[in-house]
Amino acid sequence: MSENRVKNVAAVHDLCGVGRVSLTAVIPILSSMGIHVCPLPTAVLSNHTQYPEFTFLDLTGEMRKTVDLWKKMNLSFDAVYSGYLGSPDQVQIVSELIDHFRSDNCLVVIDPVLGDNGHLYTNFDEQMVRKVQSFIHQADVITPNLTELFYLLGRPYKEENSEQELQAYMRQVTENGPRAVIVTSVPVPGDGNKTSVYAYDRVENRYWKAVCPYYPAHFPGTGDSFTSVITGSLLQGDSLPIAIDRATQFILQGIRATFECDYNSLEGVQLEKVLHFLNDAVEPNTFEMEKL
Repeated sequence: MSENRVKNVAAVHDLCGVGRVSLTAVIPILSSMGIHVCPLPTAVLSNHTQYPEFTFLDLTGEMRKTVDLWKKMNLSFDAVYSGYLGSPDQVQIVSELIDHFRSDNCLVVIDPVLGDNGHLYTNFDEQMVRKVQSFIHQADVITPNLTELFYLLGRPYKEENSEQELQAYMRQVTENGPRAVIVTSVPVPGDGNKTSVYAYDRVENRYWKAVCPYYPAHFPGTGDSFTSVITGSLLQGDSLPIAIDRATQFILQGIRATFECDYNSLEGVQLEKVLHFLNDAVEPNTFEMEKL
């Protein structure tokens, strides 16, 4: 097979008309990184759900039809990348998609979207949590935030955790499951001006930590953008710590480019201003490495 072949990703996310979230973040980021995106939309929304009002069209039935047709077409994918899934039925469809299209050369990235700030999102319940707990075992890489990490473990949420505790949690969530876990939105004890990302590779038994400035603003879609850069970086052949560094730097660049603007933050980070950075050479400078 030609080394110049463009790699492709089956991207399972919703599509929002307004707001740089889900597919409207995934497609431009991965396309800018030279990856062909094959969307499998889970729903179509007028705008994302953090706005006061929105329309919502559930595409669960169309998802199954699409997957069945992709099977008939004998397609292959270099990666399957799953984000927000709205129901256990959708989780099951994506689980079957992974089972069918997985190969030794197919990367599976799952962003286990469940909640934030210590709580589940309003439309989720314990049935959904259990389904996602099982679903992540099919992944190579998962990218929960701190809240989602605790739900995946079935533990009560705890905001402040020592590095030893976080390492133990990451080891536990990767047992008999994903090779690597990247945990975002981890507070830095005693320093509200910083936030951090922790990661663990089970096969290499190595840990990484990235510490970066915290900006007092909320931009929807930063998690989708972060995991999209992780996915693209790994497909380009980057190591896990380099992928984390690229994703962290990209999100920081996006927030800085957006933060001072007279702008409705609900629209998300202004990706258009920073997509070109994805083609720049990376000089690792934000992560610290530890090995047990």
